[in-house]
Amino acid sequence: MMNKGKKALRLALSLLLMLNFSIVVAAEAATTSRSGLSMTPSLSHVVNSNIPSQAGAPSAKPIEAATKALDKKSNGDESSAQERTTTPNESQFKSEFQDFITQSVGQTLPMFGYDLFRNAPNTFAPVDHIPVTPDYTIGPGDELLVHVWGQVEANDSVVVDRNGMINLPKVGQVSVVGVRYQNLQAHLKSAIGRMFKNFELDVSLGKLRSIQVFVVGQAARPGNYTVSSLSTLVNAVFASGGPSGKGSMRHIQLKRSGKVLTEFDMYDLLQKGDKSKDVQLLSGDVIYIPTVGAMAAITGSVNTPAIFELKDNETLAGLLSLAGGLTNVAAGQKVTVERIHEREMRKVAEFNLDKDGLAKPLQDGDLITVSSISARFDNAVTLRGNVASPGRHPWKEGLRISDVIPDKGALIIDAYWLKQNQASRKDVTSTASLRNEVKRSLAEVNWDYAVVERLNKNLTTSLIPFHLGKAIIDHDAQQNLLLQPGDTITIFSKEDIQVPIANRTKYVVLEGELAHAGVYQVVPGETLRQLVERAGGLSPEAYLVGSEFTREATREIQQKRLDDIVTKMEAEIQRTAIKRSTAALTKEDADTARVEAQSQEALLGKMRQVKASGRIVLEIPEYAVELKNLPDIALEDGDRLYVPSIPSTVSVMGTVYNQNAFVYKKGQTVSEYLDKAGGPTRDGDESEVYLIRADGLVFSKRQGSMFSSGSFSSRKAMPGDTIVVPEKLERYNLTKDLKDWSQIFYQFAIGVASLKTIGVF
Repeated sequence: MMNKGKKALRLALSLLLMLNFSIVVAAEAATTSRSGLSMTPSLSHVVNSNIPSQAGAPSAKPIEAATKALDKKSNGDESSAQERTTTPNESQFKSEFQDFITQSVGQTLPMFGYDLFRNAPNTFAPVDHIPVTPDYTIGPGDELLVHVWGQVEANDSVVVDRNGMINLPKVGQVSVVGVRYQNLQAHLKSAIGRMFKNFELDVSLGKLRSIQVFVVGQAARPGNYTVSSLSTLVNAVFASGGPSGKGSMRHIQLKRSGKVLTEFDMYDLLQKGDKSKDVQLLSGDVIYIPTVGAMAAITGSVNTPAIFELKDNETLAGLLSLAGGLTNVAAGQKVTVERIHEREMRKVAEFNLDKDGLAKPLQDGDLITVSSISARFDNAVTLRGNVASPGRHPWKEGLRISDVIPDKGALIIDAYWLKQNQASRKDVTSTASLRNEVKRSLAEVNWDYAVVERLNKNLTTSLIPFHLGKAIIDHDAQQNLLLQPGDTITIFSKEDIQVPIANRTKYVVLEGELAHAGVYQVVPGETLRQLVERAGGLSPEAYLVGSEFTREATREIQQKRLDDIVTKMEAEIQRTAIKRSTAALTKEDADTARVEAQSQEALLGKMRQVKASGRIVLEIPEYAVELKNLPDIALEDGDRLYVPSIPSTVSVMGTVYNQNAFVYKKGQTVSEYLDKAGGPTRDGDESEVYLIRADGLVFSKRQGSMFSSGSFSSRKAMPGDTIVVPEKLERYNLTKDLKDWSQIFYQFAIGVASLKTIGVF
């Protein structure tokens, strides 16, 4: 009984699987009949080609695949199961010859035309909603919409039966099989006219029949396809995924009743848009894609580098035409041909691009390389650098430097004129930047040195220097060099190559209490005192002691050193913080170390914001008012002198009770001004007080000896001075230290008592 139960259960499961499979097949058939042209194989193709089964028993794999397809359709997925299970992959479009060419040229050349089929199911829509062509042949399964009015009236939808007949009310059976659509209306009017007169008729096609065709040979997805009756050979080829990598693109055959009806060349469609050999399909047609024929590759300077299939007696001219011709930078004299010789070895040949060379036939496996033209100019010289119009100039016999650079105007760069044009606009001019614009409006030409670079016959390079000023301005024949084709002339500015100081143009800014403040060009060898004298000297209100003299080169050095100091301090603070946190024995010590580290980090942040001024202390004697007291310092480009007016205050800053600026009184000392500010506070470090003079000099209390500290306090203050009382950075914590020492003594006493107890003492 148990064995019988198992057999019954096994039989029931088998019947259930077969029932599910039948439902899927029915659903696919219904979908195919509704869709007209299926751009993928029919369900029979899926079952026959892609689902293996075991003889004698239904396979679980086809049933499972079909069930999944039905589930996806029930969830609203409009794409067919065939599309998902038979989409061609990249390997189907590759060939061994393509890999061979890749090894030769170092890049992968595409097989021409095959990319068109890789996404064909998503690119080409079904053809069941396009207008019917006049030569369409009526057949079984077509729906006719017949509308008659007049003596007789009818409005019927009839379907052509398997015998090619339709049944019209009041008329009877009418044969329409084989009638072309353009003749259908006349054919029906003649049939109805045998029984009725005085009527009009209109006929159109409704739903069209489906037909079955076969795609065989080297197709990406060979098989049996159910397509619309409007489909043509090209539609079916796209539905099958096109030729595989081993299939021909140029000899696709349509066979009907055992005969070749047409042979279609896909290249005609791709390159010329020619579909003249495309034929409408009938049920039972066979589309045969033979193996690919001879192939040749072309690379280099052509419009379409690719691997092409050759037809019989294809010439070099034909292959160049397939590749879209030469590009505009191709060398048009000859091409290189790599050829497989007698299937044993490879040889290289050259074909001239003349009448005879273009007529040479190609062989299977040829690789044609089209080189590009050389970058060399045959009759040109090049001008570059600090010039108005850098570029190439035509060379001619007897060409010299002055012919390429005719005058000084050719050396004014475009940036100068653009800046001049911009300066004329009121909305662009900024008074804050006028000083910089005046002093540096043009990169100056180095008139003493320019160079010609020349490639010699032995492929070595020579540099021929010349004096630009003598060549352009003086027309010195010795400096006005004779040029050769391919020469490169380079013009430098004084910033490109540093010239001697005496030859540099320098601009200095004079500001403040001077007779004629402004931007001045420095005469070679002129000093600061001489320039101020030339500018009219000092004004009556000038405070010469407080003069500020800044230099750009000094500022850069100061800023670099300041950055280095901050970097070193940061590293030192980090090391100290780590040591203190590691050595902390109590929470109090750890908190103290953390607070100190945070304060030091805040100090570093402030130091990073400090920017160097580039100020140079002139060390002018106190109460100096005459110009002769100004140092006779050599000037550099970008120097700035600011002479302030006589200040009337002395400032006291830092940890004092009243930070303020006090009226200067001649003869009053540092101590007296500190007293006016209330003196240092409890946190003020009285031993570190320092004085900053208006000229940048600094005097500190620490400079004096222990027994002469009064000399600093009795120093007389000058107008514009600043007295600074810094804060104590570290205060001695007596309570904490007493606590630590008491613990040490306590532990020491306990140790001594213990030793005495055990009899050591």
